Amino acid sequence: MKKKILIRIGSLRHGGAEKVLVTFLKNLPGDRYEIDLLLNLYSGKYLPDVPDWINVLYLNRGEMITTNRPQDIPQKIYRVLYQKLLKAFPALLYRYILKNKRYDIEFAAIHGFKDEILQSPQKSSKKLMWIHNDLTQVKGYTPESIRTFFRYDRVMVISEKIKNTFLSLAVNESDQQKIIRIYNPLDTQEILAKARKPVTGYTFKTSVPTFISVGTVFPQKGFDRLLRVHKKILDEGFLHQILIVGDGYDFDNIKNLKNELGVDQSVTMLGFSDNPYPYINAADFYILSSRYEGFPTVLFEAITLKKNIIATDVSGVREMLEDGKLGLITENSEDGIYLGMKQALEHPETFNNYQQNLADYTMPFDLQNSVQHIMDILDNL
Repeated sequence: MKKKILIRIGSLRHGGAEKVLVTFLKNLPGDRYEIDLLLNLYSGKYLPDVPDWINVLYLNRGEMITTNRPQDIPQKIYRVLYQKLLKAFPALLYRYILKNKRYDIEFAAIHGFKDEILQSPQKSSKKLMWIHNDLTQVKGYTPESIRTFFRYDRVMVISEKIKNTFLSLAVNESDQQKIIRIYNPLDTQEILAKARKPVTGYTFKTSVPTFISVGTVFPQKGFDRLLRVHKKILDEGFLHQILIVGDGYDFDNIKNLKNELGVDQSVTMLGFSDNPYPYINAADFYILSSRYEGFPTVLFEAITLKKNIIATDVSGVREMLEDGKLGLITENSEDGIYLGMKQALEHPETFNNYQQNLADYTMPFDLQNSVQHIMDILDNL
């Protein structure tokens, strides 16, 4: 008999966790599980990629509202109040949205849905959590609040650093056994195939080095730091270009900062692309300027494309870059980003050793093994 599974996530708009979830769902056998995917907002570039056999439900429909225009405020308030109502009275959600369906597993695909799953009226279902961030760096999380995740039956984490954080907070062996380190499903063949497609909407200047960064435009990603460093190095006479691929609620703030710094001619904010790989492929350097991460999947994508990499020392980076064997790891600060970019521009030959190591590198996992590992967790709950 098929296991009945409820999966919860905000939307499929964009972002690493959303992409990883959809990659996982695309590679699941349709005859093994009965899955309801419940979105707070029926929106996102990845919606068309969800397999037809998965039942997609939602609380609200339409695009995400990221502005405070007067005409948008009523709908924005309605959405927030509606979601808060269903969170405060989950019995209403399970009766009217989920039609009293009984689930074997209730699965929070990101840490933000911790309470929604734990407050489920279905006490007999197994509870599964997928954590993509280093919660010690996320505002509002303390050791005490992180310990509440041990109320789940299993907690999947995506890096050794996150796993060690949880193990250090566990009060007994039972808690420790709930924490499982997994590799995010990543389709390397799809990345390589998509990277061969032509670049559109941007012209790379072969005479000027280009640094590319891909990600949701949130403060976490440190694009403000990247732009300030870019301006400083430009002022020192080192010509280069910055290309940012992604969208998010901080997009206008970063765009305004670009204008304030007077770097409109050397920084391009391309917005969201469902295929960033041709841009990564054509750039000279991939740069990760994040303040914190869990396990930045985009670095594995850059590794797959054998790019010169500069990354701040956040969770997952040392693990992914093999302690600096595959790319340059900088201090997690503006000074660190500055020194990394300056080295790339002043001494590009120092990246030759990384290129040699990348040429011989093979991923420590493959897509099917990653999917199978998560299936094993589902099957054994």
